[in-house]
Amino acid sequence: MLEILKKSLKKAPIVKRGKYPYFIHPITDGVPAIDPKLLDEISDYIIEYSDMDVDRILSIEAMGIPLATAISLKTGIPFSIVRKRQYQLPGEIKISQSTGYSKGELYINGIEKGNRILLVDDVISTGGTLRFLVKALEEKGVTISDIIVIVGRGDGVQQLAGEGIRVKTLVDINVSEDGVSILEDTGETN
Repeated sequence: MLEILKKSLKKAPIVKRGKYPYFIHPITDGVPAIDPKLLDEISDYIIEYSDMDVDRILSIEAMGIPLATAISLKTGIPFSIVRKRQYQLPGEIKISQSTGYSKGELYINGIEKGNRILLVDDVISTGGTLRFLVKALEEKGVTISDIIVIVGRGDGVQQLAGEGIRVKTLVDINVSEDGVSILEDTGETN
């Protein structure tokens, strides 16, 4: 299962960002090109194993856009994107967030109180972005049916679980200067 994703992750190039080994992958970075077969495999898996009884799919720019698009096209469920730009539309939700890698503001439009959503993201490391996003959505009165993240790296899933936020990952990885390794399925996050 998810063989295209796993194979592509194992082949992902590693670059250094300071002391941090960073993997580059089409699903998490948009480069090199995103293979439609990869998106097809991922979206099929998400549709099969997620609670799809939702009003909306919600994902985070930029790399959440192709994921949400693929799922939306297959299910007919509309999607909204959490943006880094403010639009000042009525009902816009502003989130101030700080993670291990960045800080700033995010904006959600097209989500209303009482909506039931599927939240999809490309990668989780520290869990910071999802933590702030989930809190903002819950305060708005939105129900989150599932939180699905394609690639799990680091301890973000465990940190969020300790706060009562359940995140499902498709693949958990370890990244070193030698490359990406796929961690065995523990059943805890998948």
